[in-house]
Amino acid sequence: MENITAFIQQPTENGECYPLGATLYPQGVNFSLFCKNGTIVELLLFDDINDIEPAKIIRLNAARNRTYHYWHTFVHGLSKGQLYAYQIDGPYDPENGHRYNEENILLDPYAHAIAVPDHYHRYSVDPITGKKTPPMKSVVADLSLYHWEEDTHLRHPFATTIIYELHVGGFTRHPNSPVEPAKKGTYTGLIEMIPYLVSLGITAVELMPVFQFDEQDCPPGLINYWGYSPVSFFAPHQGYSCSKDPLAVLDEFRDMVKAFHRASIEVILDVVFNHSAENGEEGPSYCFKGIDNSIYYILAPKGAYADYSGTGNTLNANQPIVRRMIIDSLHFWVTQMHVDGFRFDLASILSRDEKGHPIENPPVLWDIESDPVLAGVKLIAEAWDAAGLYQVGGFVGDSWKEWNGKFRDDVRRFFRGDEGSISDYVTRLVGSPDMYSYLNRGPEQSINFTTCHDGFTLNDLVSYNQKHNEANGEDNRDGNNDNLSWNCGEEGSTDKPEIEALRKRQIKNFLAATLLSIGTPMILMGDEVRRTQQGNNNAYCQNNEISWFDWSLPQKHTDLIRFVQQLIFERQRRDPAKEEYRMSLNQLLNTAQFTWHGVKLNQPDWSHQSHSIAFTVRSLSGVVITHYMLNAYHQPLEFEIPEEEDNKSWKLWIDTAQEAPDDIMDWHIAPIVTAKKYKVMAHTVVVLTSG
Repeated sequence: MENITAFIQQPTENGECYPLGATLYPQGVNFSLFCKNGTIVELLLFDDINDIEPAKIIRLNAARNRTYHYWHTFVHGLSKGQLYAYQIDGPYDPENGHRYNEENILLDPYAHAIAVPDHYHRYSVDPITGKKTPPMKSVVADLSLYHWEEDTHLRHPFATTIIYELHVGGFTRHPNSPVEPAKKGTYTGLIEMIPYLVSLGITAVELMPVFQFDEQDCPPGLINYWGYSPVSFFAPHQGYSCSKDPLAVLDEFRDMVKAFHRASIEVILDVVFNHSAENGEEGPSYCFKGIDNSIYYILAPKGAYADYSGTGNTLNANQPIVRRMIIDSLHFWVTQMHVDGFRFDLASILSRDEKGHPIENPPVLWDIESDPVLAGVKLIAEAWDAAGLYQVGGFVGDSWKEWNGKFRDDVRRFFRGDEGSISDYVTRLVGSPDMYSYLNRGPEQSINFTTCHDGFTLNDLVSYNQKHNEANGEDNRDGNNDNLSWNCGEEGSTDKPEIEALRKRQIKNFLAATLLSIGTPMILMGDEVRRTQQGNNNAYCQNNEISWFDWSLPQKHTDLIRFVQQLIFERQRRDPAKEEYRMSLNQLLNTAQFTWHGVKLNQPDWSHQSHSIAFTVRSLSGVVITHYMLNAYHQPLEFEIPEEEDNKSWKLWIDTAQEAPDDIMDWHIAPIVTAKKYKVMAHTVVVLTSG
């Protein structure tokens, strides 16, 4: 360590072990770092973001600057914007979990900003040039200067929530994006497109990872686009900032949140507390691996990394130090950045103990569940992990909602025309009572989605039978092989009008299923305008037009946009806060008046060969009666229609086989249906209403 630069004679004091990280005071900065097993800790101060060597080094004295497992010092004369990092020495004993290397320059786990140099490389030596590369650096921040202008959390109930999963960079980065060039792909650029989301009726955006992540964690020559590769849990990703100033990103992110709130849209973050970008044994050492590897990661016998995430490592989430870091991170994003909720990636990992075994009452999940700062914050779990632990329908706690992977799969099977799919589809349609009818779970417990970032877009779901991931550089081995997709007769793009018409019908079927089923709906960015990834179902490394939102599409697909707008408008018009969403799913299903039919009234066909179902449901207020007819068969079917009640007439609200504007009508001007039967075309959803 002593070969870097001379040690400095800087005015220092012992400092305090709390708070963790770098805390700014009028006289200077207090630094505090947890490190149990390290023997030498040095604080490095840098003058420039692109410096390889520190300008000054402060070696902490174990007698004066260590309290229990916390190393701390107060350095006079420092101010916001100061660049810093750590070097730590200790035992190199991988079999016992220790991987100290005095040459590694390490980030502060609690830093609120990260500076990424121009010629950064994820390894300290460029494998091509053989030269040392400048490291990422932590930055001292002052969070007290931002003016929130009375901004506060919106706290929309889940009952009225419509989620739109969105990538911050990809939403505005396309060359034809209306955002000016300097703002494309940034938090600031996203602000300019909020009116589009408002026009759809969206009430919450679920942002794909915005923690600082390693863009080089991907095959050579590509860029990690999705961001599920965090290097920090407290710093917003600097790559989404308009400015090179590493502190500017804090204000840009907060400006974005404030703008969303003004538009009555909540901000939910997709958070990755299950692994880090340090990968496995051969991965880089940015932070946790070099600070206390045996504390931060779940390790297998002889020090190997347990991999429940599919990325080479697994964070030790239920270890007390890591638990505290996760809670502190959530507190930061809620209190300092005004975030409204979190979707936890591979959340089932958080239910594993320090040896990787699933536990019944995971401490970290109960910490989150019972934390007063997080009370009222939206909590959404991806309730599975990469090692086969699947907890959909049984995730810990009362506050958690769950991504419902069974909804996705069963809806896809039904509309693809699979045999034996009718009962499972109906179960998903009515809120998945097989999973959520216990403990008085609410009707909105299930996050219903047909597509998400991971897999085909909605357009590709109806256009490809097979994945086409050759661009990812892994010989098409990556990504899911079983997509439950159907190309409607031809693989990929086509100029055949009959196939195009069928694909559009299927897209409307999936949108209707997602937005009309009991639960909380989520739409993937661009599905409303047929965004395509050209059959790539794992575009994590495609930071290009394969993944970006093409802003020529809204003009081409105004009919689909209108379809989504109308679905959301009528869904919200039910005023669910006054009706079914004040009761549990159990109470709703016991109280609601569902009548099930087949092509003949009161004769539903639940057989293995069935591809159709119809049902009539009366709203709890009794004001609206709705009749659904769903035909996933490859031929038209004639459905009998119930008699109208209370001298009301049936109106044709939705017929996905029709062209716009007849595919979905305003309830007030929808045409009256007087016939006793209705011919439902193949692969079509029809909805009548008497409201």
